[in-house]
Amino acid sequence: MRRRSSRKGRASDLEPANGTSAPAQAVAVKRVLASQIEKAMTENRLTKAEMARRMETSRSQLNRLLDPESESVTLDTLARAAEAVGRRVRVEII
Repeated sequence: MRRRSSRKGRASDLEPANGTSAPAQAVAVKRVLASQIEKAMTENRLTKAEMARRMETSRSQLNRLLDPESESVTLDTLARAAEAVGRRVRVEII
């Protein structure tokens, strides 16, 4: 009986040519986004309470968004945060 070769779930499948894993790239992108949102909040003189109100969310959700270690952020949340500070989100696959 021949075994099928399965590539599902291999970490190497997530590694792009430059050697950085997809999860590591996601964390790096999240850190940059959190920093950009905090900078925009500062530029617009927004408190966390006001930012959360504009996003129609809780402060705890905003804290998760701003936490560079938290990976549980949706595109919808990012879009609402960007809109709250007068910006847009652009996603590209390169």
